[in-house]
Amino acid sequence: MINPTIDRRSYIPLYVQVKDALEDLIESGGLATGEQLPGEPELCRIFDVSRTVVRQALRDLELQGLILREKGKGTFVAEPKLREGLFQELTGFYEDMAGKGRPPVSQILKQEIIPAPPRIAGYLRLRAGAEVVHIDRLRFVDGEPLVLVASYLPAARCPGLEQVDLARRSLYEYLESAHGIVIARGRRVLEAVPASEYEAGLLGVKKGAPLILLDSISYLADGSPIEYYHALHRGDRSRFEVELLRGVDLPVAP
Repeated sequence: MINPTIDRRSYIPLYVQVKDALEDLIESGGLATGEQLPGEPELCRIFDVSRTVVRQALRDLELQGLILREKGKGTFVAEPKLREGLFQELTGFYEDMAGKGRPPVSQILKQEIIPAPPRIAGYLRLRAGAEVVHIDRLRFVDGEPLVLVASYLPAARCPGLEQVDLARRSLYEYLESAHGIVIARGRRVLEAVPASEYEAGLLGVKKGAPLILLDSISYLADGSPIEYYHALHRGDRSRFEVELLRGVDLPVAP
């Protein structure tokens, strides 16, 4: 049941009030995943607002990834976004999802030793042309493609990696158990980018759809880089959480 709470004396625009009312209903479970929303004329009647107001509210909900609008069919509640803590914790995608009880499965697109291109060599502090293991993976959660990731690691530090089955295994777990390699810190950069035709085809989205680009360099305790990866997360299904601390002195544990 939609609660048409509209305050016409409020400074908050009408379309924002409509959006907030629908968002609250979705977040509370009043509208379930996959459920169809009333059509625009019915929403206009419920909220007693113009079609322009309803369309703006629905457009904002679509941009937030809360609804899907299918031409000729209607508007539906979207699958909730997967929350990822890759920015506040030094984990890989596998560990992050497995910790939520949803371990991913990877389709290996490429897994081979190649000469390091100059840019990759620079990230890993190698000479250009040094051997690196290049792994391209399309990663699925609950059968849905969510992330396209390319990883590069110095081949000399992890011999045999190019032959390891990573379809259902964490790369970081393998590195630690097989080679004693423990990631100590990382530098990660986040950016919004449009999907290319190739990326869109693999991730099951439209060309130009918003993707979240995550670039990362991972380091060992001695400061040497051990991995560079370039990951593209679906913008409609991904949500990153970051915990921030104010720059004050914190008590030291005894």
